[in-house]
Amino acid sequence: MTLTLEQAQAMIAAATAKAKELNVKMNIAVVDAGANLTAFVRMDGAWLGSVDISIKKAKTARFFDMPTGEIGKISQPGGSLYNIEHSNNGLITFPGGIPIKAANGEIIGAIGVSGDSVENDHTVASAGLEAYK
Repeated sequence: MTLTLEQAQAMIAAATAKAKELNVKMNIAVVDAGANLTAFVRMDGAWLGSVDISIKKAKTARFFDMPTGEIGKISQPGGSLYNIEHSNNGLITFPGGIPIKAANGEIIGAIGVSGDSVENDHTVASAGLEAYK
């Protein structure tokens, strides 16, 4: 099973709509099962620094097949994954990246969002994910 461009674009559209509803400007990235960028949007006025962060959130969620916020919990000082963010040419370990699972449970990609609070980043990513489901 693979993530199609059409599915990725639908996720981007849903996430963008949620960002507009929240009145925030976001960078939104979708990667496939190989963590390759499939679709991306930078909303007008979104932070330039968040372009890279959104892509890295999506890649991080796919590399470890879990939401980036969960990785953040176990990568704190004393945690089993402390300093993991320095691997893989840089990871992001705070909320806003979520794996995409097919109906059979297979991970087929991930969405990553950055541009506002981590809570809003996660909310917008979740809205994008719902468009896939």
